[in-house]
This record gives sequence, C-alpha cells and structure tokens, in this order.
Amino acid sequence: MKSTKQIQIVVVLAVVLVMGFLLAQPIKGLVTEPQVAETTEGAGMPKFTMADVSAMSKQGINNSLAAEITELESKLPDSEGADRIAILQQIADKWDDLAKFAPQGFVYEEMANTTPKFEYWLQAGQNYRKAYTNLQDTVLATELNRMAINAFQQAVDLDGTSLDAKTGLGAAMVTGTNNPMAGIAILREVIAADPKNLEANKTLGAFSMQSRQFDRAIERFLTVIEIKPDAESYFYLATSYENIGLKNEAIAAFQKSKEMAADPTLSQFIDRRIEELSK
Repeated sequence: MKSTKQIQIVVVLAVVLVMGFLLAQPIKGLVTEPQVAETTEGAGMPKFTMADVSAMSKQGINNSLAAEITELESKLPDSEGADRIAILQQIADKWDDLAKFAPQGFVYEEMANTTPKFEYWLQAGQNYRKAYTNLQDTVLATELNRMAINAFQQAVDLDGTSLDAKTGLGAAMVTGTNNPMAGIAILREVIAADPKNLEANKTLGAFSMQSRQFDRAIERFLTVIEIKPDAESYFYLATSYENIGLKNEAIAAFQKSKEMAADPTLSQFIDRRIEELSK
C-alpha cells in the first residue's frame, strides 16, 4: 500500500505545479456572465469505457502488475453478483496501490451498477474527482467531471444526509457546470451543518482562490489548519496572503508548509518565494 510519506510528496509537488494554472483560470460563471445551468454532458461528448481507461492507465506501470490486473479483468465477463463484486474489489485495490484514480472510479461505478450501494457510488465519485483534478487531458478530465457529478448525485439520492457525498457533488458541479453557484450553495449547506467540515472548507478555499477572493480563501484555510494542518493548506494560505500583500504572514505560512512537507523540491521553491517576499 502507498505510504503516507509518498502521498504527501505527490500532493505537495502537485500543489506547486498547478498553482499558476489555478490562479490563471477563473471559475466559469463567477467572474464572467452568468449562464443557464448546464452540465458537461452534451451532444458529441466523447465516451470512455472502463476498458479504455484501464488500457491507458496500464501504460508505464510494471508489466507484472499490469498482467495481474488484466487477468482479473478477464474473469469479469463470466462473473455475476457477489463473485463479480469480489473481483471488481480486487481490481480496485490494485489500482489503489498504484494511485490510479480514474480506473478506480470506473471500477466502483461498475460495482454500483452491479449492486447499487451508497458506498460504491461515493467511492466512484471521489475517485473520478481525484482523477480529473490532476489530469491535463482536458477531454478525459471533462468526461470524468461529468461522471463524478452523476456518481455523487446517485450517492446523495441514496443517502441525503451524507456530507461527504454533498461536498463531492458541490465541488464537481462548480468545475463541471455553467452554474457554479449551485455547487457552491451545496457546499455552503455542508458548512452550515458542519462548520468544521474539513473537505468542504478546503474546497471552498480553493474556489475562493480561483475566483481571486483571497480574503475568503484565508478564512477557509485558517479553519482547515485549525482542524487538520498540512503542507498543502499552509501553501494555499501563504499564496492567499501573498496575493493581498501580507508579506510577513505569507512568509510564516510558507515556512510552515516547508516544515510539514519536508520535501527538498518544495523547500527550494518556498525558499525562492520567501527570498522574493523579503526584498
């Protein structure tokens, strides 16, 4: 299984790489003319199957691991019911070990279609969301965003009290529809029910940054680090401080991010940022 250290390094490096893109891209509808709600699903939308994404995800991985997954997949056509679920779970676990989120999403959706369960739809949505957040292939990312909305909606329909499902749905709607305020409204419902909800505060904080509402972003990330501080949240907090001219606060938050990440690449990046802020 993946170690916490490995996951942390991947996350903080991803934060550095996407920060410029994040701040350069406004959320649709927040800083442009409001549009009628519309999901990413539409005429001519490319469709991807579990087999398609599996094949793409096997590229570049260890051949023996790819062969293990292929062997498990070959058993699916002749399986049904509990046996099929067991095979799909084994496949999902293999992809989890490899931190491949897109194929996991497809596998959990197949599990949900086989045996409709809240947990399967939630897992499908969460993995689709992780996948499209980290993809540069905009065609696939758009489709995964659409699939995340559907999966989270299915989960909410099965359990309308789940804040995890509502948070995922709200986040996916902000990035995947032309009516982002509907998604933000759902996230605010989550915060109203649970003001210290970690994921909802993180998500609203990121969206506040993307719409360049840095004061609001600071409020959200201060709440996040009060609940569960991590390198990523301190990095976002520091960047928000920097963007409104609070240099000392930005330097302090960057230092905390550097200490918590303990990663040489991030440390070098932060050292450069602190040097520039100190001039």
